[in-house]
Amino acid sequence: MASSAHTEKTHVRRRWPIIIRVPLVAVIVLGLLVAILLFLPSYLLYGLILQLVIWVGWCTRGINVLLVYSESPNWQAYIDTNLIPKLPPSTVVMNWSNRRQWSFFSIWVRAFRYFGGAREFNPLVVVFKPFRWARTYRFFKPLTQYKHGKTTDMEELERELFRQLSGIDNTAAD
Repeated sequence: MASSAHTEKTHVRRRWPIIIRVPLVAVIVLGLLVAILLFLPSYLLYGLILQLVIWVGWCTRGINVLLVYSESPNWQAYIDTNLIPKLPPSTVVMNWSNRRQWSFFSIWVRAFRYFGGAREFNPLVVVFKPFRWARTYRFFKPLTQYKHGKTTDMEELERELFRQLSGIDNTAAD
């Protein structure tokens, strides 16, 4: 019986006194708030500077489209035959499968990482137009659906992309 009482006492969870917990939580919340308030403006400023560099350095030379895709059997043939031939000849094409060879300092790598984000970033097309925020077209889901015979999303995305490239659609960015 004495051993069971000892066992119960060892399983009791130790808590910090409330006088320590409340200030600790307040410090953590304030720290996160300050970090967010510092990170968000700097992230947006980075994106704006990136846009300006692309507008001045590349759009003035007629280069305003970035295509990133991989050698995946799920979409490589489709992109090679249906998308790339319709894109402007000045399109910058980056192969995700060869990303180890990309230069960290390349403006296009930076643009891809910023505008591509961390979700459904392969394959994608980013269209840059002077004085407009870059527009990102994500092909992952539409191509996955296309592979299973559902073509409407892919057709709509392509229509929207080429409408934007032709200058008909002047709507704001993604």
